Amino acid sequence: MASPHTLDLRAYDDHAIAVLGLGVSGMSAANALLRAGARVLAWDDNENRRNGAAARGLAPHNLETSEFADIDMLVLSPGIPCGRPHTHPVVARARDAGIEILCDVELLTRAAPEARYVGITGTNGKSTTTALIGHILSQLEIPNAIGGNIGAPALSLQALGRDGIYVLELSSYQLDLLPHAGFDVALLLNVTPDHLDRHGGMDGYVAAKERIFGYQTPGQSAVVCIDDKHSRTIFDTISAHDTATVIPVSTRDVCSGGVYLEDNWVIDNRNGICQPIIEMKTLTALPGNHNAQNVAAAYAAVTAILNDHSDETRTAITSAMGTFPGLAHRQELLGTRDGVRFVNDSKATNAEATSHALAAYENIYWIAGGIAKEGGITTLDPVFERVRHAFLIGEAAPMFAATLDGRVPSTISNNLNTALLQAVEMAVGEAVILLSPACASFDQYSSFTARGDAFRIAVNSLPDFVPHISGDTP
Repeated sequence: MASPHTLDLRAYDDHAIAVLGLGVSGMSAANALLRAGARVLAWDDNENRRNGAAARGLAPHNLETSEFADIDMLVLSPGIPCGRPHTHPVVARARDAGIEILCDVELLTRAAPEARYVGITGTNGKSTTTALIGHILSQLEIPNAIGGNIGAPALSLQALGRDGIYVLELSSYQLDLLPHAGFDVALLLNVTPDHLDRHGGMDGYVAAKERIFGYQTPGQSAVVCIDDKHSRTIFDTISAHDTATVIPVSTRDVCSGGVYLEDNWVIDNRNGICQPIIEMKTLTALPGNHNAQNVAAAYAAVTAILNDHSDETRTAITSAMGTFPGLAHRQELLGTRDGVRFVNDSKATNAEATSHALAAYENIYWIAGGIAKEGGITTLDPVFERVRHAFLIGEAAPMFAATLDGRVPSTISNNLNTALLQAVEMAVGEAVILLSPACASFDQYSSFTARGDAFRIAVNSLPDFVPHISGDTP
């Protein structure tokens, strides 16, 4: 019998289930299925991962030579190619055999069908919005668990029961592997070009994002931010289906019957009355117009999943938003020193992500660089006027210096610690020292997380630095 806190996967007892990809989510899925009594055939192309699995008691089974007629299901780690530009040979063999292919999130929805589900996708803002929704539900003392593309793998989450809500960040890769999951609230933030090789171009990528609404039924809700053309098209398409209740969200225009931003206030117009919800300037951990989108969408999603628009609940939600600390490395306010704010936006690994940070502040002393993406920082020209001086690090420093020449004063600092000290020496008054690299980190750091952690450590070591505490007004 399953533990009251363990997901119920007993339906797969004595089933032969293949698991391809033994990273964090793959190992979690394999172990959960083993506990349920399944016969797990696990494989990874990486020998080190196979050896690691074997050391933990999971003997690898070469799926490239297996007879798929004897296998009931393939659980696929989302990063494994299953379409364009190519398909992994194991995936191709499974398709030829007519085997169902899915990811761990689909298994979660089958193991806990009585719970409620909020699914969040979009090119940008998924993690912040997912974490914000989970934070609000926790503050309202509603049982919930966050997972999917953020935090814990889906099959490592506890069983929540009928009163619980799973809040799941979903990448386009995962959405391709959800054959039947229907979300009580499905939320689309935005769609801009990304992962185009994987999806065979923009049309394929947009279609993957639209799948989050594919299995919704009457009584469920679709929250769609309509500020980009692709999301607007999806909004129009699903509105015409007349299935789920569709809630538009915008930070640009008034949304009749939706949630929108006006004069820096989030406004709820779903009952035909323009109800002010929260003023964005009070949410110091969520600066910028892109975070206004995250806040408006999160508010719409929480009220939809609770089916509660009362004044009491609205007040509780806005109070919870005020205590949200933000996510590490995403415009994370570290603290202040002599009036200068320090912001860690290491997650900004491309120019589009950095554009949000540069638009959110003024008097910026900008630390940028690393391994540049295609196009570099040329698209940031409209927000260069906000930058007082740029300090350039890593491989991209000379190229960025050339782009900034004649537009923004810059210094090639080479490394992060030097850039920080140079910025501290120059910044005065109500300024912001912003790490928003617009680059991958791998020339100097193992990940954007390691880069952001290094920045935090260096900032914390500055004399007279005052760390930010969530809820404080800087």
